[in-house]
Amino acid sequence: YKRQSLLIIALESMRTNEINVFNDNYVLTVRMKYNGKYRKVEGFQMDQNMTLEKRIAAELYSYQGRMSVFVDDLQGRTVEIGADEAFETASTIKAFILAALYLQVSRGKASLDERITYEESQFVDGSGMLRALGVGAALKVKDTATMMIICSDNIATNMIIDYLGLDTINACIREMGFAHTVLHNPLHFDIYNDLGTTTPRDYASLFAQVAKGTLVSAEASAEMLAIFRQQHYNTMLTHDFPQFYLDCEETGEPELIWVASKSGSMNACRNDGGIVHTPYGEYVIVLMNKDFHDIIEYNDHPSMVYGARVSRMILDQILACEGELYK
Repeated sequence: YKRQSLLIIALESMRTNEINVFNDNYVLTVRMKYNGKYRKVEGFQMDQNMTLEKRIAAELYSYQGRMSVFVDDLQGRTVEIGADEAFETASTIKAFILAALYLQVSRGKASLDERITYEESQFVDGSGMLRALGVGAALKVKDTATMMIICSDNIATNMIIDYLGLDTINACIREMGFAHTVLHNPLHFDIYNDLGTTTPRDYASLFAQVAKGTLVSAEASAEMLAIFRQQHYNTMLTHDFPQFYLDCEETGEPELIWVASKSGSMNACRNDGGIVHTPYGEYVIVLMNKDFHDIIEYNDHPSMVYGARVSRMILDQILACEGELYK
């Protein structure tokens, strides 16, 4: 009877679009508005094969690679799949470098207004715009760090690494509590095979602290959040989102959903992570991929396709539960 009732409610909700599902230890309570009145079915035992974690695993069944997932609704609930597994950072390490910069600024050991100069030794291929400006270009530290994030500028990253010092950056990373994250070296792909190491848990913790205003300080967190919101490469997180909600400039509608993130890709990995804002508040999501066969970078790479599906699954769960992973 209860299964039949839930089926009826699900079918009716397709027309009424007013249904709330509350989950308490796998026991569902469904409340639906129909013909102006609310109806409720209580006590339906949720099939434990249909938990969020198992639905993610089912979604990834045909994925020829390995994806780890960490989601934090910032209200005490998390989804953790391979959360403590070590991954090559690729450009996600730039988020930790940005945090180290703001920590040093807070101590008076660095200045966002100081000018630094692009030197020939800092040249590296890959993403960014500074190589178009040429050696000798001088920028403020904050502008350089902003380019390091929003267009993942590799030369700008090397400039900030040289400005702060590799050992100082790693000391700051450890001090901020990211025990499993390390920057191995500057970006020089002809010399080094690796860039950094982190875990989904460490990366999610960084963004959770930014969202809560506790990374370095409330002011520093707000400035970093503003930079992450300008980041250009978030296909894995947003590709399957309803685009209507992401383009308020074109639609003229309120900005109901936005993302503040930093992605990273190298031959060995495809990573993305950040903060997703919804009308119910923010949540943090991190997706990290490795052990796939296709090393070519393109938007329809399997890691991007399956990552986007998982990201949309999380968004739908958060919206259905009004800002929480579970009710």
